[in-house]
Amino acid sequence: MIRLMLLDDHALVRTGYRRLFDAERDMEVVCEAAGADEACACLRACDIDVAVVDLSLKGASGIEAIRRLLQRNRGIRILVLSMYDEPGYVRQAIRAGALGYMTKDCGPDELMAAVRRVAEGKRVFADGLANAVLCADFESEALMERLTPREFEVLRQAAQGDAAACIARSMHLSEKTVLNHLSAVRQKLGAQNDFKLMLLAVRHGLVSLEDKARA
Repeated sequence: MIRLMLLDDHALVRTGYRRLFDAERDMEVVCEAAGADEACACLRACDIDVAVVDLSLKGASGIEAIRRLLQRNRGIRILVLSMYDEPGYVRQAIRAGALGYMTKDCGPDELMAAVRRVAEGKRVFADGLANAVLCADFESEALMERLTPREFEVLRQAAQGDAAACIARSMHLSEKTVLNHLSAVRQKLGAQNDFKLMLLAVRHGLVSLEDKARA
């Protein structure tokens, strides 16, 4: 039996996926969480084989949640299930420790197969994603890969307009540490100011201009 954790900040989404997984003879959802803190608490209360993680969470993102989960239990297997299909997100999720990456437009059979593969310790990607990652512009991806997963997450939240104090709370860091990370990000990416940093964030799919317009 594959014991699952669902990490998604939408209760209706978790309910839908729970029904799908619990209908399988070899799967059981033993824990649900809306954020990284709840997910870490689940690890203390339940035996979990696979965590199915969304990247878009309130507070700390799924990438930060992956890092924290694996810090607490190196044996847990992580499958990302996200709306994002940009190569930058896929690469950072894998670097944080995820074994698989599926998009939310995949079919139920694809998702179940992905969970079983990840439970066996094997990598899995949604159709076309692996090829997209491999074929992405080398220079562009190499630039983002200069960042650590934590620096990537700080940049993502900053690009969405979050203040340093807000980022610090969501990532359980001091505000000074967040500012130091932002300084390191600017240096690694060669962005002399926040405007250039925002342009890089848009270019690499960390945030869209439409998102900024709605904010």
